[in-house]
Amino acid sequence: MFLPLLEYLADSFGPLRIFNYFTFRAILSTLTSLGFILFFGKPFINFISKQKYGQIIREDGPQSHLEKKGTPTMGGLLILFSVVFSCLCWGDLSNNYLLISITVTFLFGVIGLTDDYLKLRHSNTDGLSRKSRLFWEILIAISASCLIYFFATSAEETTLFLPFFKDFALQLGIWFILFSTIVIISTANAVNLTDGLDGLAIMPSVMVAAGLGIIAYISGNLILSEYLNVPYLFYSSEIVIFCGALVGAGIGFLWFNTYPAQIFMGDVGSLSLGAALGIIAVSIRQEFILMLMGGVFVIETISVILQVASFKLTGKRIFKMAPLHHHFEMSGLAEPKIIVRFWIVTLILVLFALATFRLR
Repeated sequence: MFLPLLEYLADSFGPLRIFNYFTFRAILSTLTSLGFILFFGKPFINFISKQKYGQIIREDGPQSHLEKKGTPTMGGLLILFSVVFSCLCWGDLSNNYLLISITVTFLFGVIGLTDDYLKLRHSNTDGLSRKSRLFWEILIAISASCLIYFFATSAEETTLFLPFFKDFALQLGIWFILFSTIVIISTANAVNLTDGLDGLAIMPSVMVAAGLGIIAYISGNLILSEYLNVPYLFYSSEIVIFCGALVGAGIGFLWFNTYPAQIFMGDVGSLSLGAALGIIAVSIRQEFILMLMGGVFVIETISVILQVASFKLTGKRIFKMAPLHHHFEMSGLAEPKIIVRFWIVTLILVLFALATFRLR
């Protein structure tokens, strides 16, 4: 939207040239999505409250959560609209990867919104059936993966790279579609599972998006990518704009979502955020780095898998309650302490993941 104007200003005024062009747009993208949520946040919360769209609380969940019943939900709509608006303002929409990233994020948000609406309509926590939800997630993820596969113009775009291994590169070929589909769906649902406490999912998502944004910037820079042994992907600089929008939106939402939360993001927020992180990692070929940075999401998911498997096989539970953050709650740890510690763990993991590029 504002890209032609920015190009004109960059050519006309010397001070703008001190910034890398993509860096400058990434900053503007971050500030735009942040400002969008800060401006519309309170009116949106008031609107949701008037419509009586309040959070439905699981009866078998922690008793401390009962007091959160009725808190406005579906705040992920704010995140979704702010990210899309910011990318439309500062992104180059001729970039296929940016368009795919925006579309996947939006469509997963639609799945989450449908789930949230059904929960509110029927006043329970059922929402979409698991089969219906998984069907639509697979359809969207596999469509995006196919588009990336067919749009690829270099071998690096469909090659698997591993952290710590300097010379490892496995050409996936047609298996890229299956692998990418799994990454997108897994990440979306992992973030969804983590979204159980005030601000627990949003801040790790911000940190991971920022970390992936740094890698996307490096991948789009011929000199830096060669120096750090990162695959050079000419299109990935545009992904930085998308990452910036996610970071700004996440920080803005945290203003209202921090403990005690004024609004919850709902499935519309958690599914779209997770899908966004997944599609970014697939686009810049850093799926395993995503797993490392998003270690909190991985652990939360594993805790649920172990809990279900253990109960079905032995009739016993490993944790007091799953996902893992509920186990800590049931163990007597205060909610704010759990949240902040998960943030700290994510920060450490993101920094470590970035350090692996130099270690290689």
